Amino acid sequence: MKQIKVFRGLALFTVVLLFISCFSFAQHGNIYINPAYGNNTNSGAKESPLKTLSEAAFRVNQLKGSGPITIFLAEGMYGLDSVVKFQPANWKFSTTERLTIRAASLPDDMDWEPAKMPVIISVMPLAKDDFGTTAYGIQVETDHVTIQGLRVLGTPVHEKPAEGKVQRVYPIVREGKNLDDLRITQCLFIGDRIALPNHLPILVDGHGIVVDHCVFYKVKDAVVFFMADRPAERCEMHHNLMIGNYGAAVWSWSLAPDFSYYNNVVANTNVFWILDKKEQTSFTLSNSMVLGYHELVNKGGGALDFGTKGDTGKLKMGKDVILQKDAQVEVEEDQTKRNYLHLKPGTLGANLGAGLFTK
Repeated sequence: MKQIKVFRGLALFTVVLLFISCFSFAQHGNIYINPAYGNNTNSGAKESPLKTLSEAAFRVNQLKGSGPITIFLAEGMYGLDSVVKFQPANWKFSTTERLTIRAASLPDDMDWEPAKMPVIISVMPLAKDDFGTTAYGIQVETDHVTIQGLRVLGTPVHEKPAEGKVQRVYPIVREGKNLDDLRITQCLFIGDRIALPNHLPILVDGHGIVVDHCVFYKVKDAVVFFMADRPAERCEMHHNLMIGNYGAAVWSWSLAPDFSYYNNVVANTNVFWILDKKEQTSFTLSNSMVLGYHELVNKGGGALDFGTKGDTGKLKMGKDVILQKDAQVEVEEDQTKRNYLHLKPGTLGANLGAGLFTK
């Protein structure tokens, strides 16, 4: 009986501690994570950081009320052994009071360098589906979210284990078809087709999706605008650099005609753009470059293929859009340089400002 009372006492203490921690978050709006010396029993304050992003998501999901919450990720390695799902049922965000998941140091900061980016890698078991196996990484199922300044890797699997099968992780996902306002900015997505395939960094449903100032380097597919409760409105891609896609750069399956695409550079890609199978929507592109590609426009496709040739007339190219089928780009590969994995200054495409920096 004494042991039972002690156990109940410890359980009650844990609940109280969690309540105090959640109250602290609600009051101050900031959660800090450090994978090196954080602890998931800490408060989450700057001087008492958590250890994992999963714990931060768990605590956010318990909150009741409204207001901005910012989660700061210190540099280091974040191995996701399960899906990190943000879905607070009783906490409301707004356009100006957002949920922000960001690096402690951002590319525009004076002391930033590539090595300071927090690294996200999925190491979770994959579940079986019709195409092979799959898993999500960071899943955001709430409105008004910003993800900023992360370095996102693929997952160490053999991507195509058999004909008609594919193993894949989607690092950033939103499934809510009526959700609104998701911005993914200043993130670096890196893959290696053999050792660390990054099958599809951004798979998103819903409206108000903005992807800007991101770099996609040797991933399979960059961004898929997948489904929505109606054609996805107020979506944008601008100032992104997409190099070496062995799939496709843009999948516009759910997008409305108001999709805004400008100041992007796509280089050395298999397919530039994939329309939905019915090719019902046309899109206007401006001030961008597609330099080196196998196919310009396809339609249909899916997890196992890239569809069939599509109607290139569905892309309305402005006079400032440059297409060069056999062009090559010069990429900075010195890891000590601030502009690592960006186009070298003064070379083809560098003038468009595509990449992590906004200044």
